[in-house]
Amino acid sequence: MATTGMQLLGLVLSIMGWVGGFLVCLMPMWRVTAFIGNNIVTAQTTWEGLWMNCIIQSTGEIQCKVYDSLLALPSDMQAARGLTVLSVLFCSLALTLGVLGIKCTKCVGLPSLEARLARVAGIIFVVAGFLYLIPICWTAHSIIRDFYDPYVAAPHKRELGPALYLGWGGSALMLIGGSLLYAGSSPPGVPSSPTFSSGESSPRRAGGTTQVKGYV
Repeated sequence: MATTGMQLLGLVLSIMGWVGGFLVCLMPMWRVTAFIGNNIVTAQTTWEGLWMNCIIQSTGEIQCKVYDSLLALPSDMQAARGLTVLSVLFCSLALTLGVLGIKCTKCVGLPSLEARLARVAGIIFVVAGFLYLIPICWTAHSIIRDFYDPYVAAPHKRELGPALYLGWGGSALMLIGGSLLYAGSSPPGVPSSPTFSSGESSPRRAGGTTQVKGYV
């Protein structure tokens, strides 16, 4: 049977992950300037995101610029753009199905159909979480690889930005929330095991002989 509390908890966690993923998709702090060696005090700090990069001066002034060309971006950034946008769209679809399918809304009116919609929404949330986790881990791997690469100049090295940590948290909320929504949306009216009648109620074992009434 569908568990309303588990459904609501899973839907709330999934929505929190979706909001976090949407914010991370817009944030420019995926890659930040790495302070190496004598570069402790610098005149400016660089932020790099999926859609723009920003330069923060020591005076506090921030200058942001949107990338001019999509084709000029590295392949990992292009893939990260596509996967994050796809994940946000999947979450929007899953949110619609989840609101229609949870037990307390009574939008559909058919318990079996509501359970199916909620289970589909949970699956889509889990898929969206995995789609969102791929570019986050891919970007973190490339940053760490370039940071320890001796052939990469120090001014071109970057560190993990706050957006990546928020992205890991958002993807975890999507995965956990989708799993709870799926687990709490079992179809109603399905018995877990077959039931058998007792031997005393069986007509074959009632007494050995049956009475046959004749009618004239």
